[in-house]
Amino acid sequence: MPISRREFCGAVGASLAAGNSNLFADDSKAKPLRVIAYNIFKLTGWPHQRNLAKKAVANGQMAKRLAMELALHEPDIINFSESPHEELTKEVAEHLGMNHVRFPSGGNWPGTLLSNFEIIDSQNAPMSGERPKELFTRHWGRATVELMNGDPLIVHSAHLYPTADPMVRLREIRAMIESMKPDLDAGRSMLLIGDLNHGPDTEEYKLWIDAGWVDTFAKVGKGDGPTIKSDIPQWRIDYVMAAGPIADRVTESRPLFEGAFRLNMNDKESFALSDHLPQLTVFR
Repeated sequence: MPISRREFCGAVGASLAAGNSNLFADDSKAKPLRVIAYNIFKLTGWPHQRNLAKKAVANGQMAKRLAMELALHEPDIINFSESPHEELTKEVAEHLGMNHVRFPSGGNWPGTLLSNFEIIDSQNAPMSGERPKELFTRHWGRATVELMNGDPLIVHSAHLYPTADPMVRLREIRAMIESMKPDLDAGRSMLLIGDLNHGPDTEEYKLWIDAGWVDTFAKVGKGDGPTIKSDIPQWRIDYVMAAGPIADRVTESRPLFEGAFRLNMNDKESFALSDHLPQLTVFR
């Protein structure tokens, strides 16, 4: 039996609506992307001289302690600076059910990237030419993770040179920006996460912003947002930066001055997981 034009249009409309229901989905119900940057002080606890910290290390408890505290914040991507032996960071990844990649250090401070998503490629210190010995003595690595919808997300994990003199750090940043430039120019979604060892009022910080990076805490955070030290935080040196489309989707960014990340000043036997605080950023 032939159908009327109204019936035909109604059937087509229903089919299109069913096939493209995601276009009309409530975006507020979509699972956010939760990212943490954390210098973990080689997983020795801080202050590491305290008896309870020594006992936790000696009894092999630190990886589980760290994983349990991180799990409370439901992270999807985590960066570790100052990683301990690889078996410990792998243990943390196993407790969290996350994928794991290690970025060797030019010195003795390796980096680690953990991800709920598949890590489809990674490269250590991906600069043009051979890495000069004086650069990236901490760590820098680049990885691509494949998000749930199949989109790639480029993640740079970094821990830059310390000291008050910024000379080496500035050289590191310029080398990184040169390497990042094709992705920045192409407008790809990217994250830069880690202990950058500089404040937001420095020449180093200005280089990032001028290159197109967005400081997520400066965009949506509250207060000064210090990340070190975990007893009385005074300086903001740990960052989650974003570039490309993902930079427009940041909804929250804050240091986690709470739980086992924070040192209890009233308990002389207590210890924090690190001298740094984790920096959490959430993207819708």
